Amino acid sequence: MKIKVIGCSGAEMPDFHPPAFLIDAEILLDAGTIASVLKENAQKKITHILITHTHLDHIRGIPALIDNMLLKQRQHQITVVATEEILNTLRKNIFNGSIWPDFTNIPSPLHPGIKLRPIEQGKIFKLNGYSVIAEKVTHSVPAVGYIIKNLKGRTLLYTGDTGQTINLWERANTLSQKNPIDAVIIEVTLPNNMREVAIRTGHLTPEMFSHELKKLRRLPKRIFITHSKPQFSDIILSELRSLKIKQITILKEGKTYVI
Repeated sequence: MKIKVIGCSGAEMPDFHPPAFLIDAEILLDAGTIASVLKENAQKKITHILITHTHLDHIRGIPALIDNMLLKQRQHQITVVATEEILNTLRKNIFNGSIWPDFTNIPSPLHPGIKLRPIEQGKIFKLNGYSVIAEKVTHSVPAVGYIIKNLKGRTLLYTGDTGQTINLWERANTLSQKNPIDAVIIEVTLPNNMREVAIRTGHLTPEMFSHELKKLRRLPKRIFITHSKPQFSDIILSELRSLKIKQITILKEGKTYVI
């Protein structure tokens, strides 16, 4: 499984882009950054987008992507996957004909540019040969994390934005009894001295992150850190290093990781 990091920042600044992870060139985990980074040929290969929650830094790339695709390919369709609650928020607030054209009905209701696919938390669903499951995480709005397994059994867990949580880890522990989690992409947004802010907003600090890992019965081989605020990147990095967890990798935008 190849994971291309399009964006992995917890804020937008020059050279720092909101989260989006491209799995094997065809599936996006979140959509904070797409068209401003990916070339047109790469955009064309995207078939599905898995959304963790509807904060703008995780969805804002979708409108430009579908607009680009339909300019040349009127039959092009991208499937956006999320819980019904998350999809309803997208319908109401983005694809409403006011903020952005309703591409769930354009070019036509029979052949829309965007297909919304609702999924249920805790139930495995199939997607392009992958087995995917969504589980609730703790954030300031309804949010889920995803566990994705390919045909070779390689498995990735992505938390999206989360604070201290339990459902996703419990599911990971259950699944890992038969198939180990190979890698985790987990957020660490704020430094330790902003713990109270992290709790209120549904995020993690390095110290909180270390406690979350203890909820896993078995640590994965790779632990990828995402969503750090660039304003605090140096102190967050220092605090993460002090944990002495050898599996940690700080994600770099533009880089591809193989698990």
